[in-house]
Amino acid sequence: MLRVRHEVNGGPEVLFTEVVDAPEAGAGEVLIRVEAVGVTLPTVRKIREGSEPVSLGGEVAGEIVALGEGVTAFAVGERVTGLCFVHAYAEFAVLDAAMASRIPGDASAVEAVALVRSGLVARGAYEAARVKPGESVMVTAAAGGVGTLALQYAKSGGAARVVAAVSSGDKAAFVRGMGADGVIRYEDTDWGGPYDVILDGVGGDLLGPAARALATGGRLVAFSSGGGTVEAYELLVRGASMIGFQMRAIAVGHPELYARWLCELWRMRDAGTLRTAVHEEIPLAEAARAHALIEQRGNLGKVVLVP
Repeated sequence: MLRVRHEVNGGPEVLFTEVVDAPEAGAGEVLIRVEAVGVTLPTVRKIREGSEPVSLGGEVAGEIVALGEGVTAFAVGERVTGLCFVHAYAEFAVLDAAMASRIPGDASAVEAVALVRSGLVARGAYEAARVKPGESVMVTAAAGGVGTLALQYAKSGGAARVVAAVSSGDKAAFVRGMGADGVIRYEDTDWGGPYDVILDGVGGDLLGPAARALATGGRLVAFSSGGGTVEAYELLVRGASMIGFQMRAIAVGHPELYARWLCELWRMRDAGTLRTAVHEEIPLAEAARAHALIEQRGNLGKVVLVP
C-alpha cells in the first residue's frame, strides 16, 4: 500500500511516499480501507516544530476490512470515521474501535472527516464557554475546519453577534457565508470588542489581544495546539476567565457525552443547521502541498487527503 512518512524535521518538504505492507488490526482495533484523511493543524505543527520525525495522525474515514480481537461493536463492510494517531496518511489505517463512529449511508467519507472531529471540538469549546443567548462571540481561525463549525454553533445557539477573526481580508466573504456577522483580521488594532466569549483555535501571540478584547466577566476558551500565555492582570481587571479545552478528555473521560454530541452533529447536519466546508480534496501523494496550504493559512474550510 501507499503511505506518507515524515523523515526529518523541517516542514512539508520532508514528507515522502513509500510502499509498505498493510497493517493488521490488533486487539480492540479495526482496519479500514481509507477513503479520506482530514489534515489536522496539530500534525502540521508537530512536523514544523518537532526535533524528531513524527507519525502522521489525522481523521480518517473508510470501510472496515478487518476486525481485531475483541471487537464486537462493528462488522466488516461498515463505514466508519475516527481519529487515527499513527500512520493515518495511508491507503489502509488502523483505528481504535473506541474512537470509531459509523458514517450514515447518505454521507461521503470526505464529509465525515470534515464534520465529526472538527464538529466535536467546536461543540466542546462552545460548551466549555457556556454561551448564553444574546451574548457576543468571536471565533479565531474562523475559516478553518473547526472555526467554520464553531461559527454555526454560536449562531444556532442564539448568540447576538458572532465575529470571525481571520488571517486575511480575502476570507471575509467566505466566513460571512458560514454565519459570521462581522469579520476582523488578526493584525487589526481594533478587534471590535468587547466580547463575552472568544473561542480561540490559534494560540501563540494571539492570546494576549484576545484576552484584552474580553468583556467584563468574559470567557476565553483555548483549544489550539499553538501554546501561548496570557497575563493574569488582563483577566483580573475584567473579572474574566480562561478555559482550556481538549477533546480527548471528553472522549476518554466522558464517553456518554461524547456519544451524545456525536449524534447531535449528524442531527444538525440533517436539519441543515450545520454545514461542512471542504477547501480541497488533495491526492495522498501530495500531502506536502496539503500541509503547505495550512501553514500558509490559505485554506477555506477543511483540507482533505484522498488515496
